Amino acid sequence: MKKLSFLMVIACFIVFGLAAQQNNMVRINGGTFTMGSPVNEVAREYDELQRQVTVSSFSMGRNAVTVGEFRRFVNATNYRIDTEEYDGGLVVINEDFVLKADANWKNPYFTQGDNHPVVLVSWFDAIEYCNWLSRLEGLNPAYTINGNNVTWNRNANGYRLPTEAEWEYACRAGTTTPFNTGNNITTNQANYNGNFPYNNNAKGEYRQRTTPVGSFPANAWGLHDMHGNVFEWCWDWYGFYATGAQTNPTGAVSGENRVLRGGSWYYDGQGLRSAYRLHVIPGSRYSNIGFRVVRP
Repeated sequence: MKKLSFLMVIACFIVFGLAAQQNNMVRINGGTFTMGSPVNEVAREYDELQRQVTVSSFSMGRNAVTVGEFRRFVNATNYRIDTEEYDGGLVVINEDFVLKADANWKNPYFTQGDNHPVVLVSWFDAIEYCNWLSRLEGLNPAYTINGNNVTWNRNANGYRLPTEAEWEYACRAGTTTPFNTGNNITTNQANYNGNFPYNNNAKGEYRQRTTPVGSFPANAWGLHDMHGNVFEWCWDWYGFYATGAQTNPTGAVSGENRVLRGGSWYYDGQGLRSAYRLHVIPGSRYSNIGFRVVRP
């Protein structure tokens, strides 16, 4: 058998890598749903106003971006994690977030493997990853980045972060209950702080760290960990929802904080609800925040 040339080996590696990423995407057919929570939902927050929202079809990562996937990006680009907002990252010590100068995606203060969701990445880090992955696959990058000013070309076919509406639509997967698992959720269904379950549910396990992606059953549309494990960055600036029916909304025009969705290993049960909204400054890096990609 002849030995493969160096170029052929590289080509095979690239093709395999692209196929792996493409196979990890789930096609989400567009539709109309009720975004937000009803007034009688237990633990409902004031910013979860219900409205009818229509979203176009898109593809979404079956899982959050993993440590291994993010490492491939860093190694390929020599990318240095954004440090403008914080010198280091926020990790959980004695049940509180503490800023540590040596905390980063490689050192979240708990053990992670390549198949765990990457954490301690800012919104800007996620945006840079999306553009890199687009270029790698020969797609048009979705974002133009000029320092902290990021604009989104909605006609681009590259990878990007989901809008808040896309995220909730995909999370719900046709359900109208607080969770895509029904009226409650257990720690056998998601990774969260089981000491604080939702609506008088029985207490469960508190793992105190991330779990490998895909450790829990997928929702009806084949997406894993839409509840728990890590909060996920969305494109949107945080703000109150516009009233009335909307089509492909993209959030507030400007703001100070970007939206996070999904709950996390550190969070209580109520924060895993499909309608729950968290928001932090885009330069934040926490050990319970990661991201998931979408593309048209």
